[in-house]
Amino acid sequence: MLFLAVFCGFLAEYQLEHIIEQQREKKYIISFVEDLKIDTASMTIYLQAKKKKIVSYDSLIHCLSAGNLNQYSQAIYFYGRQLTRFSNFFSIDRTIKQLKNSGGLRLIKNQNASDSIIAYDMAVERIYGTQTRQEEEFKDIRTISGKILHPLVLETMVDGENIIPPTGNPPLRSANKELMLDFIYDIHQLKGSDALNMVRMGRLKERATGIILFLKKEYHLK
Repeated sequence: MLFLAVFCGFLAEYQLEHIIEQQREKKYIISFVEDLKIDTASMTIYLQAKKKKIVSYDSLIHCLSAGNLNQYSQAIYFYGRQLTRFSNFFSIDRTIKQLKNSGGLRLIKNQNASDSIIAYDMAVERIYGTQTRQEEEFKDIRTISGKILHPLVLETMVDGENIIPPTGNPPLRSANKELMLDFIYDIHQLKGSDALNMVRMGRLKERATGIILFLKKEYHLK
């Protein structure tokens, strides 16, 4: 009888622990889904901003390719000053960090759910990698734009967080043709990087949306 009582107690304790772990698992999943919702909203804003950025690249390249640069110098200053303003994407990783640091991934018993969380985290890291590489391209842009755009004109163009066009068509610091070609090349590189980032971000958004739907179905979430 004593053995049976001990065994039943063990089973009850095991069952209670199992229930607690299931509850913790569901809490992690709910938290991760909320993170993904925030991420997808940020991705939408990111993609919209990059789309506008690529339009500005095209406009600047058009102006720099013109025969009479002074005719377009206002636009060159405006788009050129905007070049170095950019915003990176940062994922809300609170839940993933908890799962990694506390060993919580072992609580995710659904293998497909666990795999989707890990795969998403790896995809985000790839996005971070492209953003880091692009920061090096921005360094080149800052160097060459400083040789073409006059700093005293640029000083008149910043109004708090906003960039405003200069008055009239102020002369460029330099109109050297070779320098212009180097500038266009660097802009072309930025444009290519942003186009690639948009493709990867679009795929990441699709992945995040798919994971949300999958986890909601698997864990019966609203």
